[in-house]
Amino acid sequence: MLLQLWKQFRDSRVGRSVFRVGVPASNLERAQAAVSSFLLHFQPAKVNRRTLQFSATLGLGLISLYLFIILTVTGVLLMFYYVPSTNQAYQDMKDLEFVVTAGLVLRNMHRWAAHLMVISVLLHLCRVFYTAAYKAPREFNWLVGVCLLLLTLGLSFTGYLLPWDQLAFWAITVGTSIAAYAPVVGEKLKFLLLGGNVVGQSALLRFYVLHVVVLPLAALFLMAVHLWRVRKDGGLAQPGEAEPAQTVVGLAELPQNKTYGLMELARGTTPAVGVQPEEEVFTWPNLVFREMLLFLGVTALVLVLAIFWNAPLEELANPVHPPNPAKAPWYFLGLQELVAHSAFWGGVVVPALIVVALVMLPYLDRKRVGIGVWFARERKLAVTIFTVCLVAATVLTLVGSAFRGPNWALQVPWKPLAIEER
Repeated sequence: MLLQLWKQFRDSRVGRSVFRVGVPASNLERAQAAVSSFLLHFQPAKVNRRTLQFSATLGLGLISLYLFIILTVTGVLLMFYYVPSTNQAYQDMKDLEFVVTAGLVLRNMHRWAAHLMVISVLLHLCRVFYTAAYKAPREFNWLVGVCLLLLTLGLSFTGYLLPWDQLAFWAITVGTSIAAYAPVVGEKLKFLLLGGNVVGQSALLRFYVLHVVVLPLAALFLMAVHLWRVRKDGGLAQPGEAEPAQTVVGLAELPQNKTYGLMELARGTTPAVGVQPEEEVFTWPNLVFREMLLFLGVTALVLVLAIFWNAPLEELANPVHPPNPAKAPWYFLGLQELVAHSAFWGGVVVPALIVVALVMLPYLDRKRVGIGVWFARERKLAVTIFTVCLVAATVLTLVGSAFRGPNWALQVPWKPLAIEER
């Protein structure tokens, strides 16, 4: 019955004005659907078969995008019940828990999706490195990805303060204190973030505006650029990919049955689609259905987490009663662990070196080896160094999260009381 009604609507004048192609039934219609559809137009009509393999990318880029969509939807709904005021913010959190229908699930979804997005964006960057997908012609897109990682951390950090409980208040206090260690601009940056010298009403309002307006718009813009460059740079990195030409070629040297963009003509490169037609499949339905299933899986995961695990909410923020120990958000615990040993090295030198190394990586590593291959032997040194740094960061985060007790002393996480009693 529903299928019949859908067909009648699609064949009507109104339906044809909305859906130009309908459900594609032939190769021509599949290509037309990708070209004419608003959503499918973000993708080419055809993709390489390797794009369909989950092992090629692990779907991390799409997972990050889907989590951002979930965060946007749940965040807009939460804005209807939240006032960025130190006198009301905490009560709004309690209302979401006990008064608003499904308010607790909504807040839980937003919180867990935020944590998962930090993890997925970081893993996506690791995947791009381990498959050498940052090399030419994708250098700029790697830089966009690094900026998106920093924006993701900023989004999660600014949202951390909004519940206005003890956990949020002191996590932001510690986090902004780490930022203050930067020479020359550190104290000014802290003052700019907080709107003063302490975490108060001005800080809450500034973090709210950054969290719901400034950073999401910046992230949305860079995501659009990122997706656009994925297409323009030839799609997914393929094993044995040839080096892009750097000289301008004449129009007479290009096949006359293809259309090329100005950037492609300027760089002397050709589009990925059409290079190996036997290895290509139509985006609809081969890729689109997989993307839809992945979206359903991500949404289901976030929903399950939201139903069975509540987002933390401690007592009302108390500026005169700090917890012992006061910890930064979990993704900054590695830096806090380093700061505990050396404020300058842990709060300034190490994070600066990490960002500079990530930015310079595609311009320093220019050898055309290992592209599109996981853990290529030709890149053993680079892979080893990156892995050691990644493991060190993970260990420091775990130590700061589970093995640090009162006064930042080491403790055994499964016997904290016994150690405190000593």
